[in-house]
Amino acid sequence: MFVCLCTGVTSKAVTELVASGASTSKQIADACGAGSDCGRCRRTVRAIIEAATVGACPMHAVAG
Repeated sequence: MFVCLCTGVTSKAVTELVASGASTSKQIADACGAGSDCGRCRRTVRAIIEAATVGACPMHAVAG
């Protein structure tokens, strides 16, 4: 699924960046652009980071 429509970044791309060590939405934005334009996706980016940190499914964190 697309996380950021402005830059065309997917949840897979964000998850891979988190797995590679990114731990903040700023780091994600710097690496791939997600969250650096209009900002509507920042909540989703943070949810993916949080879910990866606690080992939960990112989509459950977004839905919550």
